[in-house]
Amino acid sequence: MTTSLTSISAHGALKGFLLSAILLLTACSATTINISGTFPAPLVQKLPLTVGVFYDDAFTNHSFIEINDNTGDDQYIINSGSSQIELFNTMLPAVFEEVVQLDSIDSANALNGLDAVFIPGIEEFQVGLPQKTRLNVYEIWVKYNMRLARTNGDYIADWVMTAYGKSPEETFQSVDAGVNDAANVALRDLAASFTLGFGNVPEIKEWLRSENFLEE
Repeated sequence: MTTSLTSISAHGALKGFLLSAILLLTACSATTINISGTFPAPLVQKLPLTVGVFYDDAFTNHSFIEINDNTGDDQYIINSGSSQIELFNTMLPAVFEEVVQLDSIDSANALNGLDAVFIPGIEEFQVGLPQKTRLNVYEIWVKYNMRLARTNGDYIADWVMTAYGKSPEETFQSVDAGVNDAANVALRDLAASFTLGFGNVPEIKEWLRSENFLEE
């Protein structure tokens, strides 16, 4: 029995196609973890402020990709944007008398009654997995950049905050659950730090006093 060059070529092409398909499926096999949770409203005395808040696309759709050290492929895709929004939408109304969500920063100047505009951002997002760190905990560390501005865009304050959360590996049977729990701890850590520390940021404290929002 003879085999033509055409059939050999076709067979090779088929093998190449199958290999490419396998590689593509492998590359697309990253596990997606959508962070979710509920966050209790902090119990603090509200500041007499009406604040507009703007979440940009990077914040709203924040996603972190954990790379597989052995293959270099995406191993986990961790989406935290919706949980970040839920946290801030719970936290900010507990801190300020009134909060207005803005579609754009420019729209703030057209609204009457706003005292300031708050814009949160995520600068860094780090994940510690037990299989990589050799520690028996899942860890989440987030670095935020917080900005407060007047409605005309003039700067009031720009400061950095960090949040950290960890969760014991033995408590959870899956990476998904462990990462989600650690992220929730980190977000609650941020809520506590923000609500207690907002008025103590030097530039904010000075602004509050200059605008007579705080009593001497």
